[in-house]
Amino acid sequence: MSDKLKVAIGTDAFPPTIDGISKVAENYAKYINKNHGEAVIITPNCPNAEDWKYDYEIYRYKSFSFSKKDEYMVGWPFKEQFRLDLRAKNFDILHSHCPLASSYFFRLVCEEQNVPTVATYHTKYEYDIETRVPTKPFQDFAKRFITNNLNAADEVWVTSAGTEESLRRIGYKGDFIVMPNGVDLSKGKSSEAAIGNLRAKYKLRSDVPTLLYVGRMMWYKNIKIIIDAAAILKSQGRDFQILMLGIGPEESQIRRYIRQKGLTRSFIFTGKILDREQLKAFYSASDLLLFPSTFDTNGLVVREAAACSLPAVLTRNSCAAEGVSDFKTGFLASENAHDFALRVGLVMDNKELISKVGANAANEIYISWEDSVANAYNRYQTVIENYNKKLKNR
Repeated sequence: MSDKLKVAIGTDAFPPTIDGISKVAENYAKYINKNHGEAVIITPNCPNAEDWKYDYEIYRYKSFSFSKKDEYMVGWPFKEQFRLDLRAKNFDILHSHCPLASSYFFRLVCEEQNVPTVATYHTKYEYDIETRVPTKPFQDFAKRFITNNLNAADEVWVTSAGTEESLRRIGYKGDFIVMPNGVDLSKGKSSEAAIGNLRAKYKLRSDVPTLLYVGRMMWYKNIKIIIDAAAILKSQGRDFQILMLGIGPEESQIRRYIRQKGLTRSFIFTGKILDREQLKAFYSASDLLLFPSTFDTNGLVVREAAACSLPAVLTRNSCAAEGVSDFKTGFLASENAHDFALRVGLVMDNKELISKVGANAANEIYISWEDSVANAYNRYQTVIENYNKKLKNR
């Protein structure tokens, strides 16, 4: 078997659609092509795509819009020509990063061609199914669809051990391995000039703590805990500013709730930040990352913050908090506003403690995408070997 593998990276989201999975797919493709073999992105068509920016192949197939409120496109991989196109590329392995259209597309290809597949389960799909799908029969169908796609893979990967609970709720009963994601920010803070420019642009005060949230503007990220905790701290006479990075369909509701709490002057919304150096400056200019989400299976932003020695306040026993030790590499609170406010209030003025814990986070929980993809690529070799053994035994 050649060490130079040709890998299909299947993803239902890819820029200009920006989310955690699209960034994962980008970095897998980038570092496989840079250091190992050849990777091709397989993804649905998306308006305003700028695929010419990438120095690797991007194969797009038919899609349609999921919702006017959302930016996601739904792949439609059923045309025979699409399968013929993928067969002609002679991939050594197919790696789907979404158990929906991407995984089903790869299933169709594998019905006609012997090639091993990996499926990474990145997010808690049961939440979207239970909140967006209107009736239980359709919810059961959606869960069976995902489970069947996972069962069809030769190996299932997750990004944290805590994801097992979500897998079992979906109905998947098979084995899996943990393959953590990496971070594409280099270790170290931004320059003083970059931090100064950011502070000037957003009129950030230097006399109060700067707290930061990075993620989609969705209630399921536990943003209400951040707002309610901020209200508690304000009632105690504490002062601070909270940066809210990201966009999402529930942003208007979140802004309205902040107004109702009388906290408008304490929150600063920045919109979507695409430039990675600018994002790094936000992490570098902040004192604490606030990320109470129990929805995320990996919490990429926690490791991004660690790259800049920024410690995070997280929900205890969440997937995002996996590998984080309280008061050593981060700060852990129970999943409620009172405990979150208690933990934030306890540490947000203690610059020495924040600096110490942030340095520990950089040294102990940071992992680069280069290392993460190298680990995954080595595992591809094992998946292919196991697959070939199975073929011989048939």
